[in-house]
Amino acid sequence: MSGIWPGDTQCVAMLGFDVDGVSSWLNRDPNFINHPSLMSMAEYGPAVATPRILDMLDAHNVPASFYVPGYVAETHPDLVKEIAARGQEVAHHGYMHEPPSTLTREQEDDVLKRGIDILGGLTGEQPLGYRSPSWELSEHSLDLLAGHGFLYDSSLMGDDAPYIETAPQTGQKLVEIPIHWLLDDAPNFVYAPVANRLGPMRSPDEVYLTWAAEFEGLYRYGRAFVLTMHPQYIGRPGRLLMLERLIEHIKTYPNVQFMRALDAAKLFAPGE
Repeated sequence: MSGIWPGDTQCVAMLGFDVDGVSSWLNRDPNFINHPSLMSMAEYGPAVATPRILDMLDAHNVPASFYVPGYVAETHPDLVKEIAARGQEVAHHGYMHEPPSTLTREQEDDVLKRGIDILGGLTGEQPLGYRSPSWELSEHSLDLLAGHGFLYDSSLMGDDAPYIETAPQTGQKLVEIPIHWLLDDAPNFVYAPVANRLGPMRSPDEVYLTWAAEFEGLYRYGRAFVLTMHPQYIGRPGRLLMLERLIEHIKTYPNVQFMRALDAAKLFAPGE
């Protein structure tokens, strides 16, 4: 074993896609349902971009993780089944993109149960991975996740490689697959005037340089490159070409392995 990874692996790259669809906008403000342009932009994610992303991943033989809110899974059941059929991970991302920090413990527990039932019913397997909407856990989240049998969470930023978190009340262990705003497409691409999201609309080349530089640093230190994307943003054709370019760049480095977050988490699971 070389460093923290098995064998000769120097760095692991994990691509994650949060298939939010309209759920994130409706959770922010249910009245957004009355804005057809905003809703159509969001719907582009699961309806148009995600199938295109799946084809691109297949073409490059790259595994990835898809974090799907329960509402999106209910309204796009065939898409969820297709993600799983292609060997990609289907993971939990709330029901209507509810940040756990905005919920009571009972509400958060209900959201977890609802998502587990929906995703499990479609894929035949209980999801073992969780990413909190808006990346804000509550004080109860780790205990609830452990109690529902999740192997890992991907919502915290305490390291740049997988690490172990302990649920404060029960002492149960979960693997944390850490994320960071630096490696997220939303801060770079979100533009929705009706929702007062007037982001910078950075060019694909700007974002490529930022993400490539971070990969190169993480590679040097033997850590994990965890990239978070949203199909409604990264799935636009020019941006998707940029992601392909990034994948090709990563593949030029020796001893890099692309993994689903679930498979990386299994390497660090207590007792493994």
